[in-house]
Amino acid sequence: MAKSPRMLIPAPPTYPAMPPALRLRTLPEGPADAGFAAGAALASLHAMAIDEHPIGSLWRDRLALTSAAALMGFLGRTEDEAALRDAVKLTRPGDDPGPGGKVLIGWRRLVERRTLLADDRWLTASAVLQLPIDDRLHDVYAVAERLAKGEGNPVAAAAEIVAVTMKFRPDAELLALWLADAIVASRLKWLRPVPLLAAEIKRKDLRSAPDHLNGDGRWPITCAAAYARAAARASDLHADLCRKAARLLEVAPKLRNKHADTVLLVLLMEDAQTARSATDAISERSARRLFERLETLGAVRELTGRSTFRLYGL
Repeated sequence: MAKSPRMLIPAPPTYPAMPPALRLRTLPEGPADAGFAAGAALASLHAMAIDEHPIGSLWRDRLALTSAAALMGFLGRTEDEAALRDAVKLTRPGDDPGPGGKVLIGWRRLVERRTLLADDRWLTASAVLQLPIDDRLHDVYAVAERLAKGEGNPVAAAAEIVAVTMKFRPDAELLALWLADAIVASRLKWLRPVPLLAAEIKRKDLRSAPDHLNGDGRWPITCAAAYARAAARASDLHADLCRKAARLLEVAPKLRNKHADTVLLVLLMEDAQTARSATDAISERSARRLFERLETLGAVRELTGRSTFRLYGL
């Protein structure tokens, strides 16, 4: 019997590293310097954000995880990335993943769809983040819709939606950051949003954001500098994942499992996999053996350090 043809997975893309001049170490003094750094850093990120290689999904998945972990302090919680990953990946469909897991789900919902302006997108965010919808929140969404459809400076639009959200709904800190990234992506015509701002913002800065609406405070500078730092970090992560993806594809010819290419594609697109969740095309036992083989070849990592309930990823 003739062998089934191997799935052709393209090599991961490569991009120049973010220039050192864009890697902010201190907060710029004025809005011009902050705006330049943010604009240049986002421009450097642009090619990665519009590329359709499968690694882009994994990249956004990992950035969502980092964002969710950073936000645990906002909620008075202590979960780190590993705990959040467990909360989502090891919870059965329909079960409650807990407050931390819901935040991670919310940030992954941010990046999973191309359509940024659909009404149900905003409503989904409210539901996942457990925000009661009232007239003030509808006002926030109306401003978000206007800013997302607008032209011009995406970082200024992000700063504005955060300020507006915090003014009308100061309990919606997480939503403010969620909307900011959605609006940046819409202004830049990215295929999907890239989670950036949440991991680089302090809560005290977020609470002072409404001062910007009265022409006071340094929120626009703080927001722009945060986007510059976040873009540099995201660029580094993309480069690291592409190196790991190249190694994964390098060992692909050594794999004999007939469903190996399907599993490799899933690993290129998602943060973590259990042997059970890898794909319906392969048994749990076969998937476990394949993951162990890939780990031996240095192509994947076991992410938990546990002997049971193991998770694998790049």
